[in-house]
Amino acid sequence: MLECSVDERHCYYSILQEQQSFKKQGIFTPTFAEFTTNNIEHNLQIMEDRGVTFPVICKPTIAHGSKSAHEMIVVFNEKGLSVCKSPCVVQSFVNHNAVLHKVFLVGNRYHICERPSLKNFYSSDDLEPIFYSTGEVCKADSQSTLSILDPHDKSDVQMKLDEVKVRHIIRVLRKEIGLLLMGFDVVLDNETGNHAVIDINVFPSYDNFPNFFEHFLDCLDATVNGVDISKVSNGDSKEEFEEMSNCNGLINVGTQPHIGVTGMYIHS
Repeated sequence: MLECSVDERHCYYSILQEQQSFKKQGIFTPTFAEFTTNNIEHNLQIMEDRGVTFPVICKPTIAHGSKSAHEMIVVFNEKGLSVCKSPCVVQSFVNHNAVLHKVFLVGNRYHICERPSLKNFYSSDDLEPIFYSTGEVCKADSQSTLSILDPHDKSDVQMKLDEVKVRHIIRVLRKEIGLLLMGFDVVLDNETGNHAVIDINVFPSYDNFPNFFEHFLDCLDATVNGVDISKVSNGDSKEEFEEMSNCNGLINVGTQPHIGVTGMYIHS
């Protein structure tokens, strides 16, 4: 298990990029580079060495715990790199038709939410960087113009998230990182359909997580008492038990009835 500080975005990306099993299943994390200096020539060389291509998303190295961690920049060309202030990470942008899938984990239980996201972007020598906050673009009720697809990008073909791949990502992250409360963001490459893990969220906001308190308390109890939290609760039917068993102990709580409190924020 590789230990990462909660603020090291590049460390989590490294974990994802090193997973050989991802490549076999059409899962990947976009190429990225860490900037520790504001020297553009030096940073361009790092990008070339690591295979990072424009456009890129510039993200703060700090991935958690502050508003600034969610402030991003779309950079289309070399001159735009002047706005990327170290320490930061630049990540090759994957066109995904403005659809983001957020996966929230509580122990072995997970929930998937579909959210709006950035529209498709392409490298350009003319475009200026675009500054945005994920809170303005990727929340459930976001209505940003940055999410409106251009006419030439609209398609009747709808790519579907593969939950088998989602569960594989969960198992890998649980093994490599070991956190009980976390989440990650997945987008589908609009050309290949491959699943790109573009971010890992430590202690995310659990808004819309069904019965969050119940699952959170079960997770705490299991951790303290060494209980297998993949085991079903008293209210689960035989059919539900069999379905959960087929998922190697991972439970999609979004398929169960929503009762009581739906979610909470555990950080500001």
